[in-house]
Amino acid sequence: MTRTSLLRSLLGFLAIVVGVVAFAGSSAGMSSGFAGGDAIEVPGAGALNAGGNANVNSISCTAAGECAAGGPYKDGSNNRQAFVVSEKKGVWGSAVAVPGLSDLNAGGGATLNVVSCASAGQCAAGGYYEDGSFNDQAFLVSEKNGVWGTAVEVPGTAVLNSGNDASLRSVSCAAAGECAAGGYYADGSGKYQAFVVDEKNGVWGSAVEAPGTAALNAGGDADVNAVSCPAVGACSATGYYKDGSGGYQAFVAREKGGVWGPAVEIPGLAALNVDGNAYGGAVSCSAAGECAAGGFYTDGSGKYETFVVSEKKGVWHDAVEVPGIDALNTAGNSNVGSISCAGPGACAVVGWYYTAQSEAQAWVATEKKGVWGSAVEVPGTAALNVDNFAVTESVSCPAVGECALSGRYRDGSSDQEAFVANQHKGVWGAAIEVPGTAALAVRGLGDADAISCGAPGVCAAGGGYYDASVHHQAFVVDGAAPCVVPHVVGKTLAAGKKAIAAAYCRVGRIKKAYAKTKKGRIAAQKPKPGTTLRNGSKVALTVSRGAKS
Repeated sequence: MTRTSLLRSLLGFLAIVVGVVAFAGSSAGMSSGFAGGDAIEVPGAGALNAGGNANVNSISCTAAGECAAGGPYKDGSNNRQAFVVSEKKGVWGSAVAVPGLSDLNAGGGATLNVVSCASAGQCAAGGYYEDGSFNDQAFLVSEKNGVWGTAVEVPGTAVLNSGNDASLRSVSCAAAGECAAGGYYADGSGKYQAFVVDEKNGVWGSAVEAPGTAALNAGGDADVNAVSCPAVGACSATGYYKDGSGGYQAFVAREKGGVWGPAVEIPGLAALNVDGNAYGGAVSCSAAGECAAGGFYTDGSGKYETFVVSEKKGVWHDAVEVPGIDALNTAGNSNVGSISCAGPGACAVVGWYYTAQSEAQAWVATEKKGVWGSAVEVPGTAALNVDNFAVTESVSCPAVGECALSGRYRDGSSDQEAFVANQHKGVWGAAIEVPGTAALAVRGLGDADAISCGAPGVCAAGGGYYDASVHHQAFVVDGAAPCVVPHVVGKTLAAGKKAIAAAYCRVGRIKKAYAKTKKGRIAAQKPKPGTTLRNGSKVALTVSRGAKS
């Protein structure tokens, strides 16, 4: 069994997602409608997936309707391959096999773990493949000007990976051709080491052992699980290592000016991680030196607890247990699935926990002005999750207080279904089953593994489902929170514009007219308040010139 398989079994259902839809929920002030339409099988994936095992593992959106996604599939020879697919102007193109990967993947065991896009048509993706000797190797592939190039073994890993077991786990792009990635490899002694690699001016450099991890990783088991780059040459990473006592610890590392500094054990985590089993699984940065990370640790009673840690002005502060998780996590088994930051001190983190009845539930916590609020069960999942197995796997926040999350739950028939939920104006709405997946997933087992928002209220998600032939297929879905026209009559024009934008609408024609309304204030609007329209619909305004003399 390769380490990739071991990681999957040891970490259970931890999703490999980076990069990460405001699908409207049904709480007060929100509509349960879904303006974007139903989930669809990834176009073209059916023709590739003759072996019936496809999934969207990762999705990245840079603007409304401008996304890229990818994952694995099985071809007609039962070999596992990888695909990529792009959305342009709101239309998904046909999935294609990652160019050049079949030549590398002689052993037939490839998987695409992650996609990250800096702008429309400017992306990077990666994962692993099996060479002719059935050894796992890490690969990268880049998209430039909308065209995917040829996959290559991660430069430098041929030398590092003498133990022949490597995988690229995360990639993040700050600008076109300016990315960073990380993962793991096995050295000549069979020990696992963490690596980082940078792309500069469109050229990938050579991977290096993550600086500082050699001193930390005395037990020989390290990995970079997540990377986030908010600016060129300014990234942060997190992962784990095995210390000299055989315990697992979590680390963070920072790149400044294009140079990676040494990895350090996450500050404050030693006091929490009494049983020595910590894992840094997610990181997100809104600006250089302004980040948040999360993962799990085991306390003195052997319980798995979740932590968050913040970087402010380039300094990592002490990790803390996610507030409120203890009250939820009565069985002592919780984890972090994903984290996303829209601004300094404005993030969201998601995961899952177990109750005393061994029931898995989905949770979310939100940070506001640098203070983490209490974790809560994702609103609406209690009604959906009848068979008590829910997991939140991905979250995306394109603006402060405007986020979306995705995951899976089991319904009353014990079928696994995919869900999404959105946060608007800082309030989480109720989770809903991903529209259209009920028709697709006729044999159940739907799962929304990845979610990404290109703009507040306009996002995309992807995952997989089992069809009538019990083949696992990949899906994508576009979501757009509806424009619910706000009441703006009597407001100043500036205040009215702000309210309209916050309602996922746009300001339309503005005219001036004499009216009894105070001069400069909005005297009339069209459509009337409360009208529900498509996301981005225009609201026409009439601004008062004052009373006619």
